[in-house]
Amino acid sequence: MSHPESTPSQVRPITGHDSSGSWIPIRRLNNRHRPDVLRHLLALSPDDRYLRFEHIATDEQVQRYVDQIDFERDEIFGVFNRRLELVAMAHLAFDGGTEGLPADTAEFGVSVATHLRGRGVGQRLFAHAALHARNRGVHTLVVHALSENAPMLRIARSAGAAIERSGGEARARVKLAPDTLATRVGALVDEGVAGVDYGIKRQVQRVDRLVSAIAGSCT
Repeated sequence: MSHPESTPSQVRPITGHDSSGSWIPIRRLNNRHRPDVLRHLLALSPDDRYLRFEHIATDEQVQRYVDQIDFERDEIFGVFNRRLELVAMAHLAFDGGTEGLPADTAEFGVSVATHLRGRGVGQRLFAHAALHARNRGVHTLVVHALSENAPMLRIARSAGAAIERSGGEARARVKLAPDTLATRVGALVDEGVAGVDYGIKRQVQRVDRLVSAIAGSCT
């Protein structure tokens, strides 16, 4: 039996900074990032995989999940470190109309590398996904999580989610406001700046490799 924990409200503003005040560049991923997604998920500890997939996913199950991601239908967002390693990602699944969900509904899932926990990265990815969901006409954002996944439920609750618990599982529903000119411009600006950030990191990486190659040739 499900037990509602709170009543739904519109998504509340969440800043684009982590808990230390630093801005977090979030890049939209595409099919060529599939290997990055796989490496990120395989690097998760068994406990983290359990919370992310609601079971202890094997390497083979993670591989199947990554293989089945539809980058054309869904939106996948990622955070890269200075070495261009994917350290956090969110999956915004637009599969409304299936599994009993309304057509104007999207599902949100997130994973964050252990060393970035507690810095607001998951919350920032949630806000970013909610913004893009609004721009695609989504009225409700759904999060499925284990009841013990306190960080995920805390993120949903901070956005005004209605949370229903059934056994060891929980479902959070966040009502989203309609899109506006500001949300569309905001998404474009975020995407553009994140693209520039990624380009700079890639250029720095190339320079580092060149310097290392030159140094190696001189020894």
